[in-house]
Amino acid sequence: MTGSAHASDERPVTVPRLRKMKRDGQRITMVTAYDATFARLFDDAGIEVLLVGDSLGMVVQGQDSTLPVTVDEVIYHCRAVARGTRRAHVVGDMPFLSWQVSPEKALENAGRFLSEGGAQSVKLEGGVDAAPTIERIVHAGIPVMAHVGLTPQSVHAMGGFRVQGRTEETAARVLADAKAVAQAGAYALVLEGIPTDLAQRITEAVDIPTIGIGAGPHCDGQVLVCYDLLGLTPDLKPKFVKRYAEFFEEGVAAARRYRDEVRAGTFPSEEYSFGKVKKTEAPAPKSGLSLVHVRTVYGPKG
Repeated sequence: MTGSAHASDERPVTVPRLRKMKRDGQRITMVTAYDATFARLFDDAGIEVLLVGDSLGMVVQGQDSTLPVTVDEVIYHCRAVARGTRRAHVVGDMPFLSWQVSPEKALENAGRFLSEGGAQSVKLEGGVDAAPTIERIVHAGIPVMAHVGLTPQSVHAMGGFRVQGRTEETAARVLADAKAVAQAGAYALVLEGIPTDLAQRITEAVDIPTIGIGAGPHCDGQVLVCYDLLGLTPDLKPKFVKRYAEFFEEGVAAARRYRDEVRAGTFPSEEYSFGKVKKTEAPAPKSGLSLVHVRTVYGPKG
């Protein structure tokens, strides 16, 4: 299916439709979004899935990692994205410690993403250890997108943002994680920061769509952080990111032109102003005495 065909398809993107796309060999596109404007931009472009990622901690809040992000913060951004979306599938990212404390707490938080945030599903990081929680959430009727490989919430345990599964031993663990979450009922699986051949093995081993980020071309779909895709992160250029625009540079140039025109007094010109106040004739005086006149001459009543 061509990009233009995707963009003109107004049907809502659902979980069954995403799974069917894998069976039909159609690639899935997913992009992060954090507000209504970006949501509308990507929705109009025909992107199938919008992920309200905990990556907002780094690209929106300026944090060094995703760890400080809270459930309330992601839900706030989910509501904004949902308002700007007509057809794309909206996924709320469950942040650090939102599901690990207990299955009951995980289910409660997952439910909030749908009931308060307007999301259609949730995403959580973890493999074999997360499988029981995924199963619990799915059984409650909440679709779950899983995430294995490089999991940013485990950045300290991994010793940094490092590619996972480079050896046969570690690759076997990632594969086991993928199979566990698929068996637990996840409807899709993000594969992040793993070798290309491992991502291909996983994609062939599970019957749910795999969506790669830094995992090579053999996944069923791809995801990028919108700030990376649009060139809004001037100091961060990961190897796996292709920048399809340079919005940061264009924005700086536009702001400089604005500054120069304001300083020069050329903005706002007449084109961007509302002109002069229209002159109108004074209304003719009314006959008889006004209430003000009566009170002034005769004093207040009584």
